[in-house]
Amino acid sequence: MTTVLMRSKVINLKRGFSTSSYVQYQNLTEKIVQRYAVGTSKEVHSGDYVTIKPQYCMSHDNTWPIATKFLNLGATKVKDNKQIVFTLDHDVQNKTDKNLTKYKNIEEFSKKFGIDFYPAGRGIGHQIMIEEGYAFPLNLTVASDSHSNTYGGIGSLGTPIVRTDAASIWSTGQTWWQIPPVARVELVGQLPKGTTGKDIIIALCGIFNKDEVLNHAIEFTGESIESLPIDYRLTIANMTTEWGALSGLFPIDDTLINWYEQRLAKVGPNHPRINNESLAYIKNNKVAADEQSKYAKKLTIDLSSLSTAYISGPNSVKISTPLSELSAQDIKIDKAYLVSCTNSRLSDIEAAASVLKGKQVAPGVEFYVAAASSQVQKEAEASGAWKTILDAGAKPLPSGCGPCIGLGTGLLKDGEVGISATNRNFKGRMGSKDALAYLASPEVVAASAVLGKIGGVEELTGGKVPEAVDPVVETIIPENENVDSADSSSKVEIIDGFPSQIQGELLLCNADNINTDGIYPGKYTYQDDVPPEKMAEVCMENYDPEFRHIATGSDIIVSGYNFGTGSSREQAATAILAKGMKLVVAGSFGNIFFRNSTNNALLTLEIPPLINKLREIYQDSKELTIRTGWLLNWDIPSALVTVKDKATGELILQHKVGELGTNLQEIIVQGGLEGWVKNEIQKE
Repeated sequence: MTTVLMRSKVINLKRGFSTSSYVQYQNLTEKIVQRYAVGTSKEVHSGDYVTIKPQYCMSHDNTWPIATKFLNLGATKVKDNKQIVFTLDHDVQNKTDKNLTKYKNIEEFSKKFGIDFYPAGRGIGHQIMIEEGYAFPLNLTVASDSHSNTYGGIGSLGTPIVRTDAASIWSTGQTWWQIPPVARVELVGQLPKGTTGKDIIIALCGIFNKDEVLNHAIEFTGESIESLPIDYRLTIANMTTEWGALSGLFPIDDTLINWYEQRLAKVGPNHPRINNESLAYIKNNKVAADEQSKYAKKLTIDLSSLSTAYISGPNSVKISTPLSELSAQDIKIDKAYLVSCTNSRLSDIEAAASVLKGKQVAPGVEFYVAAASSQVQKEAEASGAWKTILDAGAKPLPSGCGPCIGLGTGLLKDGEVGISATNRNFKGRMGSKDALAYLASPEVVAASAVLGKIGGVEELTGGKVPEAVDPVVETIIPENENVDSADSSSKVEIIDGFPSQIQGELLLCNADNINTDGIYPGKYTYQDDVPPEKMAEVCMENYDPEFRHIATGSDIIVSGYNFGTGSSREQAATAILAKGMKLVVAGSFGNIFFRNSTNNALLTLEIPPLINKLREIYQDSKELTIRTGWLLNWDIPSALVTVKDKATGELILQHKVGELGTNLQEIIVQGGLEGWVKNEIQKE
């Protein structure tokens, strides 16, 4: 199995695309955040911490844990019941008393507070949010699910939140967000016949597989956008999650407006959110990025060079292989899936049906199908596509997540090979960890189900899958700008109880991808009675047993890229706090760790130039934890970080960071988001 190679060009520019704050220009992400930012009079930009009041907040099967957290905060009412949406979609095949009781509790909670509720079987939450007009062009919609990025396909800034954030929104209408660096992904050239939106995002994940967009917001631009159907955009936006991004935003254009006109014809003029008035609004407000707005980087792909379909896997979205190569390997499959929020909309079902018409699923292959929503299934039944798929031998499942997340019927068993139109093929996610999972478009999944092997539509009629050519891509990455080029004229107000400066010696943990188990051992995770002293003792134990003897509470951890990746355990943050540390610096952070840190009053800073400088010095060191002798000082009012040699006073680095506004300072002073929420509840 080989990873795609490509003709590519990497360009470093001193000025072209930067993360500096230029208040006269905003990209589309910044403009939407500006609309939903609370308590700020300044124009917001990447790096800034803002309090946001999203238009909508969706939760699914995790609603009851959020409700429990909400009640434990002392909340007795929701701030705005029209801001909240419940959709039951993950474990809908589970008919045990325990699961049905949970579902009943969620429904009763929704009735008590007047919250919009969609029961099990109605569909996948992200599809419902789009179908029912909650996620809507130019609004900010969040969900306690990683595939909230999907909303970007219709021009809504969708991004995931954690459970504490959701409880905060229920209680106060608000949570916080640090506006991430924004990557511009330009799509040029016309997509060849036989390739789809799924092929675009699989190719992007496989080509740019070095965390180029990790924790970025993505804005898709380019001459090819107008010709991309909305369903293709939704698929691409959905899988920006697997690419590592926090959002994937498409522009507001005539293609989108025409799509909404068709939606309006289906739902009628009296729909509460998709109606003549809301449609007129987006027609008259085609908000776009300012022409001279700034981006952290620019990636370009020529769609015309995608001469064949692309397959992701096995067991990794970072492996992207042309279908022509895999087809020649005659890889037998055991299961095929047309399910999930990625590719089970009406167009996907009809595309698969066109492949399956008059054919039968190969002997020994199990083919599972589930519509993205009950509405989609009704439309597929009306068009005849649903019957065509079932007549071919597919097994229907209820509208919901199901096998995509390893729940319910049809999971992969030991040694089996599956091909799926879903979004994730992590090892063990769809069943056995000893199975192989591939991702592909609905057409390729359907063709493979008939062929009994990974193959293309052309092979069903004796043809041959087109040979691949190297995709043409380009990467533009800015060099690190001198701090003098950044806007340093503004001063951040400091509230009572918050320090104006944070200082400490840098303690280098010289590794990338230090996961939450490395920070806080898993064997303690579900022990609720671990005292802070013990948490401090075992902090970073699985990364380096010597850490406890080297680190002090006045130090600042500095580490590599994707620090805090892995599970969602909050103790990874609270163990560092228990050690006495108040700040962690890294090249980048795992998003859940980043949110859990701030929610628990542990501050974080991403400063890639700092870790790069340290690695130049310590590239030959075998030590896991290194006392650097460098002193970091973060001046909060000027949002300026200075690093000096502790012994000589030599200036090592100056770096402009995002502004830590008073709203976020209040959260830190209150001991974290839960403390802030409790304080807000008491005020009321």
